[in-house]
Amino acid sequence: MRASLKSVDCVIEIHDARIPFSGRNPAFQETLDVRPHLLILNKMDLSDLSNKQRILKKLEKNGVRNVLFTDCLKQRDDNIKKLVPLVVEIIESQPRFNRDENTNYCLMVIGVPNVGKSSLINSLRRTNLKKGRASRVGGEPGITKAVLTKIQVCERPIMHLLDTPGVLPPKIESVETGMKLALCGTILDHLVGEDIIADYLLYSLNRLGKFSYVEKYDLQEPSDDIQHVLKRIAVKLGKTQRVKAITGVGNITITVPNYTAAAYDFIRAFRKGELGQVMLD
Repeated sequence: MRASLKSVDCVIEIHDARIPFSGRNPAFQETLDVRPHLLILNKMDLSDLSNKQRILKKLEKNGVRNVLFTDCLKQRDDNIKKLVPLVVEIIESQPRFNRDENTNYCLMVIGVPNVGKSSLINSLRRTNLKKGRASRVGGEPGITKAVLTKIQVCERPIMHLLDTPGVLPPKIESVETGMKLALCGTILDHLVGEDIIADYLLYSLNRLGKFSYVEKYDLQEPSDDIQHVLKRIAVKLGKTQRVKAITGVGNITITVPNYTAAAYDFIRAFRKGELGQVMLD
């Protein structure tokens, strides 16, 4: 990524709008700061943006002035239309030195895994070129593996993007940040453990007063006991498994709730926005 920088006019960093301050890779700010920088907070449809001004103020304090909220999976997102003019304005406001005579622009898309970098590229192509997708996308981290060739996303002005794989910092600053990243799907679930992520999700929902899970899974009342909640989810969704139990009088087969499957479903419901819009930071 560093090697490609000399042909890049602007760096677009994409991050999850549910965690605007947590988990952004500090290595990006240090090494890629030589170029104009735009922060895109994607998945705004899943985030609670009632405090949008607070987020923008705090980011500005940290030196991030150009921020755009998007939802790249939507077929038509008006914020995506603002992106090209905004990028041109950012680039024109600073000297381009070695690329001055070049009329076409090259941008680099960076960010931690699974925040929607490839979706942004596909969305830009859909909006500006009326063309289909050029980057493979998926709901798990690690779909994009290579620093890709250039993908054209706009005709006037001619604009290319470099898609890059998601890069996490080698050391995540705190356990809480790690849990937020895991909950938003930037770390593979089994590396943290579905039950632990589900427990943190329940804690977060209760802390923020988002109790839609109570109705969704037919609970009597909000609960902070993850075993109880997972048991209810397993029963409601029919996620059970048969286990052999050894007793004094012989082996019997009993049916028990499948907690892992229930945890997985709970987490997936959050990521799809079925548990309401949540701001974790």
